[in-house]
Amino acid sequence: MTEYCAVSKWLAKHAEWAPVFLRLGVGIVFLVHGLGKLLAIGPAPLGLAGTAGFLASIGVPAAGFFAWVVALVETLGGLALILGLFVRYAALLLAVVMLVAIVTVHWKNGFILPAGYEYALTLLAGSLTLMFSGAGSKWNLEHKFCKKEC
Repeated sequence: MTEYCAVSKWLAKHAEWAPVFLRLGVGIVFLVHGLGKLLAIGPAPLGLAGTAGFLASIGVPAAGFFAWVVALVETLGGLALILGLFVRYAALLLAVVMLVAIVTVHWKNGFILPAGYEYALTLLAGSLTLMFSGAGSKWNLEHKFCKKEC
């Protein structure tokens, strides 16, 4: 029990690093997916045309417009999380994208991957956590440019 208490105390002293790890993990995932949608690069290179085609196939109105919206939110939102700039706003937009993805695409497939909502739910939870917590006090540009959280 003594080792547990020592580790717990050490971790508690460094808790300000928690948002950094969450920002980097969630931000990288969104950035990679966003770049695939926006520029057709990376492991999921749909591009805007492919994204619009997919959105149209599931009945999303104005699919071309929303392809741009989703691609920009994921790309710029992911970059914002990584850099720690406007994290609360970026996380809010990313949470909306994930909520819509769960409702329109993943819910009907159940919980388990490959098509279920477990992954989107994890990204939604991470985004909501960052929306409420903000960038944190370490490794972020909000403190540099805004002298506080933006």
